[in-house]
Amino acid sequence: MSGQRIGYVRVSTLDQNEKRQLEGQVLDRVFMDKASGRDIARPELTQLLRFAREGDTVVVHSMDRLARNLDDLRALVQGLTRKGVRVEFIKESLVFTGEDSPMANLMLSVMGAFAEFERSLIKERQKEGIALAKQRGAYKGRKKTLTQERAAELVQRAGSGVPKALCQWPVVSAHGRPSIVPAGGQ
Repeated sequence: MSGQRIGYVRVSTLDQNEKRQLEGQVLDRVFMDKASGRDIARPELTQLLRFAREGDTVVVHSMDRLARNLDDLRALVQGLTRKGVRVEFIKESLVFTGEDSPMANLMLSVMGAFAEFERSLIKERQKEGIALAKQRGAYKGRKKTLTQERAAELVQRAGSGVPKALCQWPVVSAHGRPSIVPAGGQ
């Protein structure tokens, strides 16, 4: 019995086009995250890991879409292949089954190391860009999500005896993920 072909797509920002990643692939189901690849705490990735069964194939555009960290990439691929799930990377033309040759394992490590290196370069360039923008006075930091009015309301609620846990205000960050802002907006 052959299993399902399951796609995994990850884009870092809301304005990136996720459709191109698995274009032309015949898939039974697709899991898509709009989140950074810096770690594996992603809701759709978690669902995919629960969903995939022995005989299935997980199809990913490229290794850096699955993980930007060599340890995470190896752990994800090995975890899936231990369950009998094949992992296919389109861009690299690599397939991992759990019965991989030493050469396949070397390729996973080398290509994963490149993804991690690329992530480090991106962070370094970002840090340099922010420093230059600050020197020019063009960088103001992240836009505040809590208005002065809401902050004042939270302080008033806390002052009137409302327990601290109830004085927290749920907000949605720029990335669309909900978070809790403590009273006072800090």
